[in-house]
Amino acid sequence: MLYLTLFTASLLAATLLPGGSEALLLYDLSQTDQIFPLFLAATLGNTAGSAVNYLLGKKGVTYLTEKGYASHEVLVRAHTLFERYGAWALLLSWMPVIGDPITLIAGVARYAFFKFLLWVLIAKGVRYGVVIALSPYFLK
Repeated sequence: MLYLTLFTASLLAATLLPGGSEALLLYDLSQTDQIFPLFLAATLGNTAGSAVNYLLGKKGVTYLTEKGYASHEVLVRAHTLFERYGAWALLLSWMPVIGDPITLIAGVARYAFFKFLLWVLIAKGVRYGVVIALSPYFLK
């Protein structure tokens, strides 16, 4: 149940919903010495949440254009920029505030899904790895 809760919190934290999962991860680290399963649950959950954003962007592009929220020209420009900087931008997907919209824009730009998953998994894994590595300083 511990891992499922962390997975779910991490998934929700990666969507456009407000929230975070680092505090729960730190709490869980204080309760158990099973570091790798916690790392895995947080990383996979957060990556799955980013995939939800990607799919919302990919499927929502029609809605955005029909409702006038985005023009065809804006979408073409987003696609061009994402093809140029996509991988590097996705490495910022771990960041608060800007990370979630980046993953949504990846879907709008129809960035290759498996490339998306790889870059986001790396970014999220590094973030949780850093949180775990610094956890002794937070858990004093």
